[in-house]
Amino acid sequence: MKLSIILSTKNAETNWNALRLANLAFKKGDEVSVFLLGEAVEYDKVNQKPFNIKEQVNMLLQTGRAKLVACGTCMDIRHKESSKTCPMGGIEDLYSLIATSDKVITF
Repeated sequence: MKLSIILSTKNAETNWNALRLANLAFKKGDEVSVFLLGEAVEYDKVNQKPFNIKEQVNMLLQTGRAKLVACGTCMDIRHKESSKTCPMGGIEDLYSLIATSDKVITF
């Protein structure tokens, strides 16, 4: 299955659960993409115990096959630079994920 997860919040617990789901789906053999939209592009600024978001993102990125993309416009609004853990993309990337996915989940 091709699964796309859209995060639109920087709530630590919500993002932690979404990323845990992404990692589980990947371990089960699914193709996984995560798109960061709106305030979710700031997810890396919020790392509260016991919700270790950075650990979940690192696990996902270590696979080398999972895709993580952030809305470039949302990043520009927040004066945020592209990085490995928050790579800049665009609305075209979001459209492509939606159009080609078997399932799309939003958080």
